[in-house]
Amino acid sequence: MLSQEQVEFYHENGYMTVDKVLSDAEVEDLQRVTDEFVQKAAAFTDHTDFYDLEPGHSADDPQVRRLKSPIDHHDVYRRTIEHDGILDIVAQLVGDGIRTNGNKLNMKSADYGSPVEWHQDWSFYPHTNDDILAVGVCIDEMTEANGALLVVPGSHKGPTYDHHQDGRFCGAVTDPDFTPENVVALEVPAGGISIHHVRTLHGSAPNYSGAPRRLLLFQYVAADAWPLTGAGEWDDFNRNLLRGEPTNAPRMADLPVRMPYPGPVRGGSIYETQSVLENKTWAR
Repeated sequence: MLSQEQVEFYHENGYMTVDKVLSDAEVEDLQRVTDEFVQKAAAFTDHTDFYDLEPGHSADDPQVRRLKSPIDHHDVYRRTIEHDGILDIVAQLVGDGIRTNGNKLNMKSADYGSPVEWHQDWSFYPHTNDDILAVGVCIDEMTEANGALLVVPGSHKGPTYDHHQDGRFCGAVTDPDFTPENVVALEVPAGGISIHHVRTLHGSAPNYSGAPRRLLLFQYVAADAWPLTGAGEWDDFNRNLLRGEPTNAPRMADLPVRMPYPGPVRGGSIYETQSVLENKTWAR
């Protein structure tokens, strides 16, 4: 559980970290299963509905930059998104009713690891309110050297920046007035978690170290936050409810919104969507 000081820090800064949320045994299970999935990627030469591959991927040297919706592919990931230690923390920040609206495992291979350009998750999935956050479960130690998540403190209270290029959504900030300032690298030991608000500006550099950085990312949403792009079928929508009861009364908040339309030139993952970006922060 979080202290009141930690809760206040999150609401003021739009991010936080918590050590030792998972046990050593839980981390070892995640590492083992993830290693197995990476080895199985050797059978593929292009992206699939599950694998997003690094540009340097080959059968002899399988490199995966993302597992898409891993909770649908192994119980160890499903158990982690439902982990009481994580959900108890999330409840302190967004309320007792909790839904998930997405999950992925982003990997940065040793000595490479694709970067993620500056963006706000809010630009991908705006809702009726912004009691929404992402939890990053550190499967490995996350350091600045191996591509730690970078955040701009307090940016969740600021504008929603333009994420469009040539009129199409590109998944990265293109606003000429944006310059990242006072950037913080979230360094977290394996078994700890990072947390960032849905409107917090964040990104990550390539992995320049010899150590991998694998970050299991879970998106958690207050149960009364409804997606502005549409909720779909009622039963399907509520199948993602992890705690609390369904509600058909969305809580509305006055927030700056830019819809992710017209859609991207390239889809499939944030890496593909950002690949068309002309002015990149990190070129590899």
